[in-house]
Amino acid sequence: MTKQDYIEYWKEAAEKDWVVVVNLFGKANYPHSLFFAHLVLEKLLKAHFVKDNNTNHPPRTHNLIRLSSLTNLAISAEDLLLLDRMNDYQMEGRYPDYQFMIFKICDQPYTETVLETVETLRLWLLNQLP
Repeated sequence: MTKQDYIEYWKEAAEKDWVVVVNLFGKANYPHSLFFAHLVLEKLLKAHFVKDNNTNHPPRTHNLIRLSSLTNLAISAEDLLLLDRMNDYQMEGRYPDYQFMIFKICDQPYTETVLETVETLRLWLLNQLP
């Protein structure tokens, strides 16, 4: 596979996960929609890693801040805060004891607001890719 093939792989995977985000939100499954939103950002950052580095294999990490630091992206302070916030949802989506805590926080208005900011960042990340 070429470098561009790897970038396309991550972009396509992120797009499929975004469909899941929208579907889960529509079914009022708010914590899991945020978990998948994290996956979307992770996959787009991995596409950027491939674009910006000599290797086509990004590190096996879920930490969005770390991934972003390994790219050439000029991410705003506000978006870095969002990435940090989204890191919480990947942990809470994986472990049931965390899920119970997040279910108390993630109502429809809260989740909708977070997903709107994720959508803005998602589109920006896509627009920076070939």
